[in-house]
Amino acid sequence: HFGGATNDKRQSLWLSFLLGKAGGYEKMRFVIQRVLESEVKADGEVLGKIGKGFMVLIGVCDSDTKEIADKMVKKMIGLRIFEDEQGKTNLSLDAVDGELLLVSQFTLYANCKKGNRPSFIEAGAPDMAKDMYEYIIAKCKEQGLTVKQGRFGADMKVSLVNDGPFTIILDSDTL
Repeated sequence: HFGGATNDKRQSLWLSFLLGKAGGYEKMRFVIQRVLESEVKADGEVLGKIGKGFMVLIGVCDSDTKEIADKMVKKMIGLRIFEDEQGKTNLSLDAVDGELLLVSQFTLYANCKKGNRPSFIEAGAPDMAKDMYEYIIAKCKEQGLTVKQGRFGADMKVSLVNDGPFTIILDSDTL
């Protein structure tokens, strides 16, 4: 039941519900792994390689904006998840001269509710998602960080040594 909504609005809400986009499914998503080292390859070529820092898988949906990306980048860069002298997670990426490896990954939007074959309808359209991925890379570089990246849309091989392990999932709707 959608209250006093017009027929067009009801149809739009119902379609969103059927497509799995109701209830906050549309959001930018970063999976951040604190690493000692990480590397991404495509077709046997090393595209990016970092030492200590974050390997970040980035998922984008159609409703994402540059403003959302700005918030996500600010939160990610500010995370204090590196250990200080007392062994407490109290230091940020820049405090440890950390690096970033940014990898696009539409499969972060896998919907496995029906059957055993995931649906990716919630992922952003490729052109829009590529533009947003490139925007995120540029924003990170503006912060003066060392940034390496994968190749959008490529079949990539990612290797890493997860430090901890320490993995954080950032969703834009929870910021």
